[in-house]
Amino acid sequence: MKKLAVILAVSCLPFAANAAVDAEAAQALLKKSDCFKCHAIDKKKDGPPYKEVAKKHKGKADAEDKLFKHMTTTPMVEIDGKKEEHKSIKSKDKAEITNTVQWILSL
Repeated sequence: MKKLAVILAVSCLPFAANAAVDAEAAQALLKKSDCFKCHAIDKKKDGPPYKEVAKKHKGKADAEDKLFKHMTTTPMVEIDGKKEEHKSIKSKDKAEITNTVQWILSL
């Protein structure tokens, strides 16, 4: 039984890896959550650009988990030498947030 579960899990990997990221939905959620106030796709603002975030996490197995946690909790971040609470994303929908995380990592 365990062997069957492993075979099924491995055979589904290509489908999970090829799942399309909805860039429009990801950007809409970031806009709704005011993320673009401090972040941009490729320009430095108070927060790092999303392309820089993607580069930093590229190839790391825990990248999605780290970004998901960062976006759904309120960790302390440093802006201009001052610590402040990072706002959480304005969604409780795990699929919607995961799509956004995957879009950032795809940049």
